[in-house]
Order: sequence, then structure tokens, then C-alpha cells
Amino acid sequence: MNASPVRPSPDALLKAAKREARGRLKIILGAAPGVGKTYEMLREGADLLRQGKDVVIGIVETHGRADTQALTAPFEALPRKLIEHGGHKLSEFDIDGMLERRPQIALVDEFAHTNAPGSRHPKRWQDVEELRDAGIDVVTTLNIQHLESLNDVVAGFTRVRVRETLPDALLDDADIEVVDLPPDELIERLKDGKVYIPEEATRALSHFFSKANLSALRELALRRAAQTVDQQMLDHVRLVGEPGNWAAGERIVVAIGDQPGGEFLVRAAKRLADSMHAPWTALTVETPRSAHLSAAAQERIAAALKLAGSLGATLTTVSAPTVIDGLRGHVAEARATAVVIGKSRRGWWFELRHGSIVDQLVRGNEGIAIHVMPLPVHSEKEAGGATLLNTRGVIAGLAMIAATTALGVLVNPYLGINAIDLLYLIPVVATGTLYGMRASLIASLTGALAYNFFFLPPIHTFTITNPENVVTFAILAGVGLVAAQLAGRLRREANVGARTSIENAALAAFGQRLAAISDEKGTASVTCAEIASVLDVRTVLLLHKDGRPTAVGGAPDTPQLGPIDMTAAEWAFDRNEPAGRDTATLTASDWQFHPLATSLGVLAVLGISHDERGDPLPAGKSVLFATLLGQAALAHERLKLEGEAREMAVLKQRDDLRATLVSSLGHDLKTPLTSVLAAADVVANENPASAAVATLKAETQRLARLFDDLVEMTRIESGALAIRPEPIDLTDAVASAVHGLAAALARHPVKLDVPVSLPLVIADPRMLHHMLINLLDNAAKFSPQNAQITLSARREPQRLILSVIDEGLGLPGGSAGDLFQKFARGQGSDGAGGTGLGLAIVKGFADAMGLVVRALDRDDGPGSRFEIEWPEAMIRSLKAEVEP
Repeated sequence: MNASPVRPSPDALLKAAKREARGRLKIILGAAPGVGKTYEMLREGADLLRQGKDVVIGIVETHGRADTQALTAPFEALPRKLIEHGGHKLSEFDIDGMLERRPQIALVDEFAHTNAPGSRHPKRWQDVEELRDAGIDVVTTLNIQHLESLNDVVAGFTRVRVRETLPDALLDDADIEVVDLPPDELIERLKDGKVYIPEEATRALSHFFSKANLSALRELALRRAAQTVDQQMLDHVRLVGEPGNWAAGERIVVAIGDQPGGEFLVRAAKRLADSMHAPWTALTVETPRSAHLSAAAQERIAAALKLAGSLGATLTTVSAPTVIDGLRGHVAEARATAVVIGKSRRGWWFELRHGSIVDQLVRGNEGIAIHVMPLPVHSEKEAGGATLLNTRGVIAGLAMIAATTALGVLVNPYLGINAIDLLYLIPVVATGTLYGMRASLIASLTGALAYNFFFLPPIHTFTITNPENVVTFAILAGVGLVAAQLAGRLRREANVGARTSIENAALAAFGQRLAAISDEKGTASVTCAEIASVLDVRTVLLLHKDGRPTAVGGAPDTPQLGPIDMTAAEWAFDRNEPAGRDTATLTASDWQFHPLATSLGVLAVLGISHDERGDPLPAGKSVLFATLLGQAALAHERLKLEGEAREMAVLKQRDDLRATLVSSLGHDLKTPLTSVLAAADVVANENPASAAVATLKAETQRLARLFDDLVEMTRIESGALAIRPEPIDLTDAVASAVHGLAAALARHPVKLDVPVSLPLVIADPRMLHHMLINLLDNAAKFSPQNAQITLSARREPQRLILSVIDEGLGLPGGSAGDLFQKFARGQGSDGAGGTGLGLAIVKGFADAMGLVVRALDRDDGPGSRFEIEWPEAMIRSLKAEVEP
């Protein structure tokens, strides 16, 4: 919009220089698993190989897909790094190997992956950043739900909280390629088993992978990619200093002025932004004239900004000599594509003096849409443009003119009248600087008349006889007027700059004070005191204590809030929107409450009040108030995170102590318990008919199992499991478990349906034996006497399943997954005994070995079925192929 070319942005130059010094990042972005991100990454890598590039696979997850696995054949693939954790080895991306190999391009799958404990970085994206710092280009994959800013949004409609997230800023510095697949096609891929195994695919389709969820995720992915491309385009045009809007996406600015109808403009801009799905900004331009706006005009601006903020606009205030300069500068900086502005029907005299902002904006337009909205008629007085004279300034100006005249009379014999006229410029400029343009104009005219009356012949009259003196008088009057205007404008601009500097300094000092405080009460006190001082209001800050808002600080002191006030504060907490006085909710309250919202939710509520009714927020302070609220919210977020970190440290210390205690008990009690078991066996052999001896042996074995469960659960939680996988024959494993639990199964017929032709499976023999013992014991406890317990195994495509089936009461309604939690007890468990740890241990062992365990109701009658599933990768097709 400006006639002169835009200079390259220094920030853009620094950003480009920083990016050039690092490796480039390309993200293959998808809406959900299964759309083909890994496939596309490998296909692109193959194209780069054919171009002669040095491309190396760092890590690729094929998930058993043959077509994806085939694409890895042409590449050099670095071996994965094995990390010891909890007694077993986990394979991760070897960042040191990649840095040593130092290819041109690295293919690193699953950008948001969380690395195993003991890795150099906790997150894989941090590994990628280190590769880029070393000058290596990286191509990676990412699902849209892993973006930190979208975590709450995705959880809101999928009901699934994604734990692995990464900062949004990583996308802003990357090249984005979207792999898109319509929901119907992705659902077909799921049904065909190309994403998950059939049973998991069926479950996924009824939960996360519903058509509605996939459509929403697809929209998020496309929108976020468009935003990234738009931002990168802006960075480029700022870097090259090229003018124009260059819009890859729409950006809307609504200009808020002092005229009536500002709220009408805001609503029109909101409708336009919604129709275009575009971000929008509410802009106010602070000029020297702003200091003289009437109270009504300032209130109109504040009301319009308040409405814009509540409707989701970004609030921006810029300082400029004129409104058109500020508007043009912001529109050019923001690369806006549309401007919403109002035009009122003002008189011809006003437009002759000040011009039409709309006309100037339209004439300077270069491809930007200008939406002009008609506004109500109002006069200059309504706009606040007319102000009363500064009486004190006028008197001071006249006094200085009188003093200058007296001085001129004294020095006239020595200087002459041609030099005295310059003396009158001194009081004119001084008056303009100290008291503004209007007082300076009066001083200028008075000075010209005094010079004529006292110094131009004939003196003591306003008559001028010499034509040269007429020119001198006219020049003096003209120079005085120009000097007065310039001095007044300089003073107004200086006042605006000083006010802005004071506000910025106050914000910086506020942030520093908050950073130095580490408790809630101190943070509340500083927040209330600062806002009360800056806005000249009473303040109170409330936190949630014992389930209800509680005032923890205030200024000048902590007030007593009434029932209506507390209800308004509760509303602000629960709804995350302002409530109370001069809002849309509970306006009878004497306080106006604003939520301090962060990514962790609403952490506090700030109340402001003023002795006068109406909005307690001073006119023109909306942006400053929003900034203060944001800093206070961040301070409370920091306190909450620090508190959670301390709690986690205490819990970790407690868990370590518990693990140490149980480990100590394990060493101290294992030997005597083993001796008791051996002695019980000896006594049982000597007295086989004794019921008491049989009871002693059974209860001793039960105590041993309970003790083993406790020890194993502690090992699972502490990550101290030592896994020793080896090929196992399920026939032998099942027979061993049934034999070891012979006493508990004595009252139940056991059916074994495990074909000897089944392939070997990979598992830790000790862990598998413990899992089967717990599942059989659970079936025996929850089945009626003489009810059959069946162990069956079957081979299916891509998996092998071992089932323990009983004829008991079945699973509690809707709580199959909860049975694997610690201390969970099924229905009818009151008289069954046990600690509720057996199934939790089964789940922990299965997860550690990479197996899947599930609980299901029987389809053919009463009872339940517990399944252990081995994936294809852990099945050996022929027993003869592997020697244990």
C-alpha cells in the first residue's frame, strides 16, 4: 500500500541466516495412522537416491506391512541402538551412529516418538534437532494429533488424550507435505487389515477411527499445513522486502476508531472471518489526537475492543502520527488481505481539514479488499475532537509574549526592529511545547500583533505604512503559526511515546517481579497490586481451594465478597469467560471477574472493581489489561508446574522406598518361606490322609504365590524386570502351569486343547509360567465347584492366541480393562481371597514381553475368557528351525 518499497525485515534476515546454518527439515504430515506417511517418506527417499543424494535410514517403522518393507531395500539402514532398561533391551534410533555416518539426508520415522529412558534426549524430535544442528537434512513423519496446541482439541472429539506431543514451532521451521486420504478409503484400509490386525481394526473403527473423527483430523491437518505455508510465505516476502499482501490465506484487520458504531464493525469483521475461516485483528491507532478524546469516545473504543476480544480477535494498538499512517503500516506488516473500516457522514469542513481516511486507504490500495461500513452521523464534539482551551497555557503564553515585548523595548535601540521579530518565536515555541498547539496559536497571533503595535511605525497603532513592514509582519505571523503547530504536534507525540514507554517498562518490571516469586500468595499480591496501580481499580485474586473459589490476595486489601460475587467468580472459573459487572453474566455483582486461562485450564480468577458503576476497566486500557492478565496466568502456570514437579519427586522417592523395602523383604523372607514349603511337603508325604496337613500345604503355597505377586508387581513398577526371551513350546508351558497349580485346580476338571503342531513362541519362560499360574488361579477362584476350566491355543493369520476359559460369573459390565489394574477385584470376589495383583502382573509381564492380553466374556455361555496373543514376529513357523 505504500508507494516506497518495503525494506527487508531484520528479523526475517536473522531467521533466514539461522535456518541456512542448519540442516533442512521436511515433515510428511498426516491426519491419522495408516494414510501412508512412512510409505511416502521412503518413496521420496528413493527419488533422492536416484538423484545421487546420500540418503540413510535412521529408523523406519514398517509395522509389518510388506509393501512398506519392500521400499527399504535400496537404502543403507543404520543398526538400531539397544538400551538397557528394567532388565531388558529396547531398540531406539542411534543418533551417534548417524552423526558419525553423516549423510546428506536422514530418514527418521515417527517425529513425536518418546525415547526409552537412558537415551540422550527424551524425545525423538530433539534427536532430529541435533542432526539439523550438525548440518544433516532430515525427512520425518508426523500425525496432526501430536501437535501440542491441538492436544486439547483432538482429545475433545476423540476422547483420547495423546501423550506424545511436540512444539508447534517445529512445523514453522519445516517444509510440509500432506499425505491425505479420504476417511472412507482409510476405513477400507483398516477393514482390509492394512493398518492393524482385524480384531484391533474393528475396535479402532468403533472408537478413534470413526468417520467423524477422521474427517475432523483431516481438516486439522490441512488447515495447519496451510497456516505453516502462509507463515513461511510471509517470512520470504519480508526477507526480500517485496511489498504486497501475497496471501496464501486470508488475514483480516478491522479498524476501530472513536466514532460510534465500533461494535457494528467488530461483528461485521467476525462474520467475514468466519466465512473465510481466517484469523482477524482488531486494530486501534493511537495518535497525538488520542490524548484529547472525550470520555465517551474512549469508552466507545474500549467497548469495541472488549467485544472483539470476546469474539476471538487479536487486539493490537499501534502508535503513529496519523491514523492512516498507523493503519497502512500495520496492514503492510501483517500482510492483510481485507480491511473492515467504517465511514461516517461528517461535514465538508472536517474532511477539508483532516481528509477522509477511507478515501486515502482506497487510493493507496494494492489488491487489498476494503470493506466500508456506513456509520451513524456524529459531530466533532461527539468524536472528542474539540477540546476546551488550556486556560493556564493561554495565560502563560500571553505572559511570555508580554515579557518578550518588554525585553524588545529595552533592546530596540541596540538591535533594531528587524531583529526583535525573531525574539517572538521563543515564547511561541515554548508555549507550544509546554501547553499544546491551541495555546501556542494564540501566543503566535498575540506576538504578531504586539510586534506591530510596539515596534512597527507608526508605533502604538495597528496601522502599517511601510510595505516592507507588512511583509515582515506576515512572515512573523506565518512562522509563528507553523512553529506553534509543529511544537504542539511534537509535544503530543512525545506524550504518546512517553506513555507507551511507561507501560512497556511497567510490563517488564511486572514480569520480573512475578518471576522472582515462588508461592501463590506472593504471586497474587504482586498481581493485584500491579493491576490496581496501573488501572486505578480495586483488585482481588481467587484460587480454587477445597472445591470453591477463595480470595488469596487483593489491593489495596483483600475484600470480603458477597454471594453474588462468589457466584460470578465461580462462573468465570467454570466457563472460562468474564462474569460480573458490565458483562453478559451476573451483572448485579460489584466486581468484574476475568479468568486466568492457560494450557492447563483456568488456574485463577482476577476481579476488578471501581467505585463508580459501569465497566471498571478504564477506556483504552483493554490491550494493556489483557497483557497483564496473560503474564499473571503464565506465572500461575509456572507455579502449578513447579508444584507438580515437587509432588512427582516425592512420589518417586516414596516408590523407591517401597521398592527397596519389598526387595529387602524378598531377600529376608524368601529363604524361610522356601523352607516352610519344603517342610510342608515332607509332612504331607508322611501324613497323606491328614486334612490339616493338606490345608497347611495349600495355604503355604498360596502364601508363596501372594508373596511372589507382591515382589513381581514391585519389579514391574520399578522397571527392574530382567527379560530372557527364548523359543517355548506351549504344550510344555501349559502342562507345567497346570501341574504347579494342581492343588488349586483339584475341584475343577481341566481341559487342555493345545495342539502339539503349534509353532514355538518367543517369551520369557519364568514370566509366561507366572502369567499362566495367575490366570488359572483366577479362573479357579471365580468358578463354581466342578466347573470346567479350559486352556486352548489356536493359530490365526499374523498371530497366535492362548486362552484360559472358565464357567464363572463372567466379567463385570463394561470393566474388562479395569480388571488389569492393581488391586482390582471382579464380581463375586469377596470370598475368593487374593490381593487383586494377579491380573495386573499378567498385564505387566505381557507388556514387558511385547504380548497382548485381554479379557472377554464367553460367547457360548456363562464365564469369561482371558487371551494371550503373540504377534507374527514372535512366532517360529517350524519347531525344527530353532533350537532352544
